[in-house]
Amino acid sequence: MLHQKFWLPLLAWIAAIFLPMVLVSLPAQAVVDPYVTRYLKVTEPIPLVVDEQGSTRLFSAAEISSGKSLFEKNCLNCHVGGNTLPDPTVPLSLTALAGATPRRDTIQGLVAYLRHPMTYDGSEESFWCRKVPESWLATPDVEAIAAFILRAAEKAPGWGTETFEGG
Repeated sequence: MLHQKFWLPLLAWIAAIFLPMVLVSLPAQAVVDPYVTRYLKVTEPIPLVVDEQGSTRLFSAAEISSGKSLFEKNCLNCHVGGNTLPDPTVPLSLTALAGATPRRDTIQGLVAYLRHPMTYDGSEESFWCRKVPESWLATPDVEAIAAFILRAAEKAPGWGTETFEGG
């Protein structure tokens, strides 16, 4: 009986001290959103266009899932289903993104836009979209958002239709 009273609290104390250290040192499993695998058809890393020269970079399902999560937290209020509620004439379709000045149909183009939003014709600063400084989201996070947008524009059913039809 004395052994149980002594060992159980001691083992509980050891577990409370060392288990968090072990868990922190374990690599986190990448979370993959089922939407990304089912509708965006990303199970293996996919190439997305990075710049206007056509260079590509591979993005994993986990990166695109992270971008989806960040998009939902920060962009969804104005961009439901790839539409742009403040200006329904400018959806997040590939056609609309490519038609912007400067173009926004590449990872770099979308990152540049998110860092310094401009009107669709590029003539002035836009106040419809929040500026996303590095102090708010690091470049890999903004690139993940861009990757999600571009892949959704390529594959998601109904994403960024040219007109928003509510109701």
